[in-house]
Amino acid sequence: MATDVVMPQMGESIAEGTITKWLVKVGERVERDQPLFEISTDKVDAEIPSPAAGVLTEILHEAGETVAVQEIVARIGEAGEKSAAAQPEPAAAKPAAEEKEAAADGSEPTAPASAGAPSAAPAPAVAPAAAAPASDSEAERVRKVSSPLVRNIAREHGVDISGLAGTGIHGRVTKRDILAFLAAREAAPAAARAAAPAAASGKVATGFHVPAYTAGENVVVEPMSKIRQITAAHMRYSKDTSAHVTTVFHMDFTKVDRVRTRARHKFQEVNGTKLSYMPFIFKSVCNALKANPKLNAAIDGTNVVFKKDIHLGMAVALDWGLLVPVIKHADAMSLIGLAKTANDLADRARAKKLKPDEVQGGTFTITNPGVFGSLFGTPIINQPQVAILGIGAIEKRPVVRSDEDGCDTIAIRVMSYFGITYDHRLVDGADADHFMNDVKKTLESDSWPELEPYL
Repeated sequence: MATDVVMPQMGESIAEGTITKWLVKVGERVERDQPLFEISTDKVDAEIPSPAAGVLTEILHEAGETVAVQEIVARIGEAGEKSAAAQPEPAAAKPAAEEKEAAADGSEPTAPASAGAPSAAPAPAVAPAAAAPASDSEAERVRKVSSPLVRNIAREHGVDISGLAGTGIHGRVTKRDILAFLAAREAAPAAARAAAPAAASGKVATGFHVPAYTAGENVVVEPMSKIRQITAAHMRYSKDTSAHVTTVFHMDFTKVDRVRTRARHKFQEVNGTKLSYMPFIFKSVCNALKANPKLNAAIDGTNVVFKKDIHLGMAVALDWGLLVPVIKHADAMSLIGLAKTANDLADRARAKKLKPDEVQGGTFTITNPGVFGSLFGTPIINQPQVAILGIGAIEKRPVVRSDEDGCDTIAIRVMSYFGITYDHRLVDGADADHFMNDVKKTLESDSWPELEPYL
């Protein structure tokens, strides 16, 4: 008997996934738990393992298609085995399948033509799932067609989400829908903006548009990947939401570099993971966040939400986009624990093995463009956080040093520029500077007792 392969639900609020690549072709044998296809969702890219061993007999949805969770995307059986789709279905089962298909695209079901079969009476029309019964309250309808994240964004910006036409499965209002609506509303002139709520149920105007190319121009046009579309919308939303300000500090890594150089080989032998500069940075940031809770907060309307836990997001650059895995309860981890967790998350991000909850819940983000040679950057805040730290290249530089007698000399030190971008709606310049000075104090100290056994 053939085994159905379904689109998995990669998180509580995720209603659909886009198939980005099939890793096995029809007719090829696959083992249980062998990667079968890749998907992209609003939260994470992932490889989906095969639920059974056998031969991939049928692919029902090709790469590029967006499919509702729990919908069948393929079947696995034995070579030559007939798939369930090829066998006649009982007449009573047809309306349910047609109803599901109709709900997905918002159209009314139609009976498929069957060669040689008598014409049957059309099934009764079924309203799309997005249209809630009249008896449903507005709150119930909103719950059905949007995720908690979408509702929070709508509430913060005063949008009546019940009037928006969602593009998700069953008319669900997705994060991309609400962000597109907000971007269009901001771009519209004042007069048109006043009429935006009334037009919310129609097609959202895109505002002023400059063509990217002209007819006959020598170009190659490729569709954005789902992760790139989400990143673009999230970055635009962040710039529209937060008052971005960046300040830059020069950090001395000389002491960290010395202890790391002496400890790293034995550290890797004992713990099975490399010792980079990042665990030292994570530890310094956690200490600074404890002393400066504003930087570990969020804004909810006119309220400030102080996060008691420190969950560090670490940006990971991938060939196909950017992911931010989260080190949960980073403040409770040792230097060794931070190194192991960070390396594991980064490796699994590149291998598309992350779970949705591993890229959610961050309270502060660290990005490291310096690994590519950048001196420093002005990163965009990862909403709903209020700050993000950018790490510049860590390298030897000439620095003026003063001795106890006040004599100045030029010394070679291991230095880096740290850029902190913060939301000026909540964080003042003094708050950001106090935070950065605390990070600097830890990084430039001699106290790394956890590494003494490796020296």
